[in-house]
Amino acid sequence: MPAADLAWLLAAFALVSLMFPGLAMFYGGMLGSKNVLNMIMMVMSSLAVTSVLYVLYGYSMVSGNSLGGLGIIGDPLEFFGLQSFVADAGSNGAEGLYWAAFFILFAAITIAIVASGAAGRMKFGAWILFSGLWLTLVYFPLAHQVFTFTDEESGYVGGWLRNVIELHDFAGGTAVHMNAGVAALALALALVLGKSKGGHRPHNLPLVVLGAGILWFGWYGFNGGSAAGANFLAQYVVLTSLLAGSAGMIGFALVEKIRTGRATTLGMASGAIAGLVGITPSADAVNPVGALLVGLFSGAVVCLTLKWKTKLGIDDTLDAFAVHGVGGVVGVICVVLFAASDAPAGITGILFGGSWDIVWRELVAITVTCVYSFTMTYAIAWTLNKTIGLRVSEEEEYVGLDVSYHAETAYDSGRV
Repeated sequence: MPAADLAWLLAAFALVSLMFPGLAMFYGGMLGSKNVLNMIMMVMSSLAVTSVLYVLYGYSMVSGNSLGGLGIIGDPLEFFGLQSFVADAGSNGAEGLYWAAFFILFAAITIAIVASGAAGRMKFGAWILFSGLWLTLVYFPLAHQVFTFTDEESGYVGGWLRNVIELHDFAGGTAVHMNAGVAALALALALVLGKSKGGHRPHNLPLVVLGAGILWFGWYGFNGGSAAGANFLAQYVVLTSLLAGSAGMIGFALVEKIRTGRATTLGMASGAIAGLVGITPSADAVNPVGALLVGLFSGAVVCLTLKWKTKLGIDDTLDAFAVHGVGGVVGVICVVLFAASDAPAGITGILFGGSWDIVWRELVAITVTCVYSFTMTYAIAWTLNKTIGLRVSEEEEYVGLDVSYHAETAYDSGRV
């Protein structure tokens, strides 16, 4: 790997690493002060659990040769322990180690988003077990189907959504955001955990904005690192990410102003994340004007979804389904609508006279991702709830999980 490419990819890795404290602050600030540390623990523990599983068998399940040539899941023993990369001191081994590390972060941020569905209600030990099972049974298979390419010369078979359906998803709108948002909904929809006692109100909006800013900063590495080098594509997707995040704030604020008469700080932060989610699958497929449209569309639709969620009484406290689930769907649809032939991907959307053949391909990917994620997440959570129990007691929930499970408080005002 050329030194310039390696330098940029290592920088991208560092940027994505910052998304974990960013997400922890973003979600922690949106909760009541009695559960902020518990949410930080859930987000940061996601990185710990994922790192262990990815080294043992996760990389193999995602990037390994498909079992039976079906494109469903990779051979879980092919790269067990990543030992083959360590043994290969050449460029192939070095590149393999880097991509293993980079995609650990992709997997970990996905399950960290799912944590929002259990905010303030789930036993911490149960969360650790759930996250390991969810990664194994939900994320690893979907990531293989979306991210892994087929190499006909070597006989290497990749995922069916990527190679058979020919889904276009630049950096994980389906396997990461849509998957996480739908899974959070399954966990939070009062199906398993039920509604929280008394609900939650954001206790620290400056912390939310700081977290959103760090997430935005990390997103340049998330999308830019997916360009696989210090090249024109990396520059391009960093620009489209900036534009979509900015337009997402505007789209959310406009709808919020029309609906309520006010644009809020929390709404602007959520709109920025919605725009970034929307551009993730389409970052290389739209031109700069298209990136603005993606952001506006994503922010506006997510804001409208929050109104729908409230009317239905869905207890998705941190809005992961709206921002990541619906935002991911919007992003994939934007590939169909706004893709421009002069963008690096070379795809033409139907609004620019492109073939309608792309429509069914993206719709299949959306349907498979949402149905599989929701069904499997519910099955895992239901099973654990019937065996070890998921929800904390009413007393623990009243006191707050920071004290009940971690014997800590975020703010020690008594010693001022």
